[in-house]
Amino acid sequence: MRTHPGVAQLMFKTLSDKGINISVISTSEIKVSVLIPEEYVELAVRALHSAYELDVA
Repeated sequence: MRTHPGVAQLMFKTLSDKGINISVISTSEIKVSVLIPEEYVELAVRALHSAYELDVA
């Protein structure tokens, strides 16, 4: 995270844009973790996958 500014910001914005509320946030120098309601897990994974351009083959 220290060498990649904006990673957490993109995650928070993406989840917010999808209406997904974050219950808990945990960060360190190398990772960010969030706790969200179970019913939003698939939506969150798909949205973050697209936001970080991981769906480009």
